[in-house]
Amino acid sequence: MKKNLQTAFSRRQYMYSEDFEIYYYHDLARLQMESHKHDYYEFYFFLEGDVVIRIEEQEYPLTPGDMVLIPPHIKHHVVIRSQEQPYRRFVFWVSEKYCHRLTDASPDYVYLMQYVQLNKEYVFHNDVISFNTIQSKIFGLIEELNSNRFGKEARLSLCVNDLVLHLNRVVHEQKHPKTSREELRLYQNLMNFIEEHLEEDLSLDRLSKEFYVSKYYIAHMFKDNIGISTHQYITKKRLAAVKDAIAGNVSISEAYLLYGFQDYSSFYRAFKKEFGMSPREFKESNSYIYSK
Repeated sequence: MKKNLQTAFSRRQYMYSEDFEIYYYHDLARLQMESHKHDYYEFYFFLEGDVVIRIEEQEYPLTPGDMVLIPPHIKHHVVIRSQEQPYRRFVFWVSEKYCHRLTDASPDYVYLMQYVQLNKEYVFHNDVISFNTIQSKIFGLIEELNSNRFGKEARLSLCVNDLVLHLNRVVHEQKHPKTSREELRLYQNLMNFIEEHLEEDLSLDRLSKEFYVSKYYIAHMFKDNIGISTHQYITKKRLAAVKDAIAGNVSISEAYLLYGFQDYSSFYRAFKKEFGMSPREFKESNSYIYSK
């Protein structure tokens, strides 16, 4: 399987790159690794062999298609049970610095990292079809790394981000199988709660406590149903409420504070972006309409 993309095995446990590194190993597993830890995220994709992985003193048997995610500073090592069988795996290292940049782009990129650190669940099983998709994306990334084609650096960034996001999606869908009736009821209750509490704290932490579900689940529910984040939705509802209040002759300063905006400058920018005019311009135009 794509032997030209294989990497000679190395016992190195530190990164040369500031962003990511990826390797495809295929050998007879004659070298046992000692328990170790590192300061980056390690994605390990098991393809073939007779091994278990030990993470923080607990052993996990592996089957082909399994993905393991080891967060920074977690002790682990692979235990080889048979040195006669071929041992194949992908190893994908991602630095914390790169994860921070992905988080700035979207928290969806690090759902999996946060899930693993919170729940101490490290091993994820995949069916053949799911793992084939993952494997295809990995080979695409490795092939790009080994190419000299125009736009290589830009393409690498796209490949890495696509792979990371796909892994997050796979695990999220494993942990949140769709039960349409229950999900619809929760979604409607969330919408009603937001509508009735626009003047209050509506952070994901608050919503999570109110409805006893993960804040990551709430975030993905809004993305899946209306294509925008929970924060964007709440901001739109608050802006609409402020607009109605201003139209009803409530002062601008009173209206924006009434509906949960903390400072005028952020409210002003959001209002102008949403409605194409400043709050004062809207109030003046509205007053003109009603004075006629």
